[in-house]
Amino acid sequence: MAPSLFQGSRPQTHGEADAHWEGTDEQGKRVVVSCWKGVHFREAPEAEVCVIRIQREAARDTKRDPRESWFLWTGNPEVALEQIRPWYRKRFSQEHGYRFLKQDLLWEKAHLRTPEQLERWSWLVACACNQVLLCQQCGLAVVRPWESHQRAITPRQLRRGMACILSQVGTPALPPKPRGNSPGWTKGRPRTPAPRFAVVRKAKPKPKTHRKRA
Repeated sequence: MAPSLFQGSRPQTHGEADAHWEGTDEQGKRVVVSCWKGVHFREAPEAEVCVIRIQREAARDTKRDPRESWFLWTGNPEVALEQIRPWYRKRFSQEHGYRFLKQDLLWEKAHLRTPEQLERWSWLVACACNQVLLCQQCGLAVVRPWESHQRAITPRQLRRGMACILSQVGTPALPPKPRGNSPGWTKGRPRTPAPRFAVVRKAKPKPKTHRKRA
């Protein structure tokens, strides 16, 4: 069991680890993974987490490549310790994937009112991402002059070449509206007003009063 106080920078507070794994990495260097279960936060005692420490001999001991790394695990406590380091190495592709969805496929740019609309839009963005990745075999990626031709094709370069494919395949979207003044609402088309919600206003903070000392 973990002690009452647990701090990564103070080894005397660690106590005995509940689980331990030791092996080697791709370079044959030693890797040690330790896990402490049943750890709680002082501010949230009902939340139970696992504290995991990874020690690597092959690390350069820098800010980006430390020899000792600490993690919190909030899922199933029976996690395979030997898989934590390979899983963490995949975080770069996941972070860049979210960046591609937000910046190139406009995942967070849609102004939606309900959770159902947001979920539907998220599925549409996921479908668009799959279509972009499927177009990799077409060889229509657009590579900028300053980008390397030796590296693998990125989803952003594939997205640049989607215009050539869409112009040949077509789109189920409606034709663009005429330029100029809007023709207005079609006569006889029913209108459904959007639901309105009350504005939640926070109370103004009370000014602090300082008592004068006698």
